[in-house]
Amino acid sequence: MNTVYELAAPIGRVLLALIFVTSGLGKITGYAATQGYMEAMGVPGILLPLVIVLEVAGGIAIIVGWKTRLAAFSLAAFSILSALLFHANFGDQMQMIMFMKNVAIAGGLLLLVAQGAGSYALDNQMGRQVEA
Repeated sequence: MNTVYELAAPIGRVLLALIFVTSGLGKITGYAATQGYMEAMGVPGILLPLVIVLEVAGGIAIIVGWKTRLAAFSLAAFSILSALLFHANFGDQMQMIMFMKNVAIAGGLLLLVAQGAGSYALDNQMGRQVEA
């Protein structure tokens, strides 16, 4: 049973962070469309490079367990902000689902903030893991 607990953290980190890495990379390949969507929603398109860096670098940091709490907190805040800016049309069921997805992801990320990276993390190898 210890193996299950030991593997849960790194597997959980990968599963939680993949959405950010793939989304960030997708924004690169669909840069103009993403920028246009952001601007249509009232968000300056000039912020798109920062969004891409946050998603890709933050996602990778969580996957490898490096500065996990900081990356998780940043992505949790980003997820809530994105939910409020892009998915707050509660009259549209799909937007409500997307809003709740973002909120749920933020909840998982806040658990990483509270508990740390867990096993198989660079934070542990580098002595940066703060005990809860």
